Amino acid sequence: MLSLSLCLDLGIVNLAVLEVSLQRGGTAGFLLGIGSCLGDLIYFTLVLLGASVLLEAAPVRWSLWILGTGALLLLAWRMARDVIRPNPVTFNGRPELSVRDRTNLLFTGIGMALASPTAIIWFAAVGGSVIAASAGDQNSRWRFGTGFATAGITWAALFAYGTASLRALGPGIVRGLSLVSALLFFYFAGVVFLNGLKTLL
Repeated sequence: MLSLSLCLDLGIVNLAVLEVSLQRGGTAGFLLGIGSCLGDLIYFTLVLLGASVLLEAAPVRWSLWILGTGALLLLAWRMARDVIRPNPVTFNGRPELSVRDRTNLLFTGIGMALASPTAIIWFAAVGGSVIAASAGDQNSRWRFGTGFATAGITWAALFAYGTASLRALGPGIVRGLSLVSALLFFYFAGVVFLNGLKTLL
């Protein structure tokens, strides 16, 4: 349940999984989602090690503010570009993914999870305290972590393959959702930037 509370948020990772699933198929979106789960597990592990206080450090918050805003603007620009000049999408059959494509998707997912303002705030304010309180001895930590990861992977699969099924509706749905995604990314970039101005300056 704790993991799903993070997964169900309409953040940059879910928007990116939606876009990739529509453009390149469910497997590509699922790999991006798996990468995001790995990034979340890194934060999860840091919380268990008591390192969540690092998120309170000013240099870390400055870095995450700048990188997060930049990443959101880059993603918004890429999705806006797909609206103006859409990439060719194959609606019959599944696009082949090379080993390099799979690796890139995994590492992109990890990077997005680590740079996601939503995830940072969630782990610092909500998840950190719940994880610390719920994971007592070593056995319970292992079970708690397994449940956390299982929920994230299940969400990644359902969301990616469910979104990819919309490809059957044709190219128009891809462009429409790309436009919505671009607007939301611009919105999130503005929110992250303004919040950074208020809290850091």
